[in-house]
Amino acid sequence: MEAARAIGMTGSMAMRLIVLPQAFRVVIPPLVNEFVALLKDTSLVSVIGVADLMLRSRNMISYTANVFTPLLGASILYLLATIPGSQLSAYLERRFKF
Repeated sequence: MEAARAIGMTGSMAMRLIVLPQAFRVVIPPLVNEFVALLKDTSLVSVIGVADLMLRSRNMISYTANVFTPLLGASILYLLATIPGSQLSAYLERRFKF
């Protein structure tokens, strides 16, 4: 900010051109990680929550005595929920890379 002021930039110009681009580049990865964690901790599309998904998986395991298939299905649903967020994070990181 001091360097921007030294070359004659206004405060808003320095924020827009120097400070905020650097802040976005640093903030994007943790922000997307927080979004993915929030997605897994809350209801997914207001229908399937992670806790509900694991409860259903455990119920299926107790009924069928098959451990692999219900857990594989749950993991595939987790992947389908988190991959778009990871791709968004990678896109935003590339977009704001200087």
